Amino acid sequence: MRRIWLVAFALAASVQPAATEPPPAATAPQATVNVLVDAYYANNFNRPMTGKNLLRAFDLSANGFGLNQASLVLERPAGAAAGRRFGVRLDLMAGQATDTLQGSPANEPRPEVYRHIFQAYGTYAAPLGKGAAVDFGKWSSPLGIEGNYTKDQFNYSRSYWFNFLPFYHMGARVTYPLLSGLNASYWLVNGVNQTEDFNSYKSQAVLLSAAPAPGLTANLVYYAGREQPAAGGRAPRGRTHLLDGYFTWEAGNGWTFAAEGDYAVSRVEPWSAPRRVTGGAGYMRYRFTPRFSLAGRFARLNDSGGWFSGRSQSLNDLTATATFEPMPGVQLRWEVRRDWSNHPFFPGERPGVMNRSQTTALMGLILWYGGKTGTW
Repeated sequence: MRRIWLVAFALAASVQPAATEPPPAATAPQATVNVLVDAYYANNFNRPMTGKNLLRAFDLSANGFGLNQASLVLERPAGAAAGRRFGVRLDLMAGQATDTLQGSPANEPRPEVYRHIFQAYGTYAAPLGKGAAVDFGKWSSPLGIEGNYTKDQFNYSRSYWFNFLPFYHMGARVTYPLLSGLNASYWLVNGVNQTEDFNSYKSQAVLLSAAPAPGLTANLVYYAGREQPAAGGRAPRGRTHLLDGYFTWEAGNGWTFAAEGDYAVSRVEPWSAPRRVTGGAGYMRYRFTPRFSLAGRFARLNDSGGWFSGRSQSLNDLTATATFEPMPGVQLRWEVRRDWSNHPFFPGERPGVMNRSQTTALMGLILWYGGKTGTW
């Protein structure tokens, strides 16, 4: 009998569930130091006597070499799940894009002070409800589908919308997850491209970001503020309104599609004639292999009152870009772009003679290194 009980006990012990180990503790995102160099050679078939590609934020040089950016990105993200409540990010930048994107004398009272600081903000992961992220400082504007770092874009050059929409803001923002896959943000900022305020009025924005299905993300932004500089002791009372929506769809089988639509209106005074900019852009990319892809873009910007370009006109760009990544951290890009207007606008070889179109071809080289993954 004793032997039977011993056998039964052994069998029972053998079928007991194994002791479960406690789940590993969450780890906070690692701090990273990252560098990027973005250079190119561009040819403009109009051979403009200015030596510049008109209406470009990045590939500015015509018929020559150019250094778009040399950037240093330092980041220590917040990680609330691991108990890290505070984070920080600093992006330092030099090169042609620095002068294009940063510190315009039209918006900055002291442009030289902040020109090389593209982003500088701190984050607090607040223990409120589902968890709120509070940022304070200067950050890159998420209006529009295109961003600052070329390695993350469909094309090498940027569309008119990247040039027209804000590059950066200075202020505070709060982001909160309303539902699964739906986040909302509220901003209070100095204004468009204003590190230092120039009229004592603050601008506001509301953003919705959704991921309604696998591979699909959508964003809607409404921005409003008094964006006219103070003169004669007071700022004009007219307002600027921007409505921007865009989505990206990873369709599978190597295909990615994206689109953007924009409406903007501005008045110097409430009774002033409005200036309007309307239009949008469409993108598609096919990845033949993990290292090689082709992308295309068509963009249209209707510039009523010359707010963007200095004259009333309809501007279009049609762009094709090939991207080859021979190894991690290296991109080679080849691009052909055609710009055209319904009015003679693009300069050529002869002074005072304008063309309705502009065709450019370029080759770009982007190198980057660091521990930051994904989109910068």
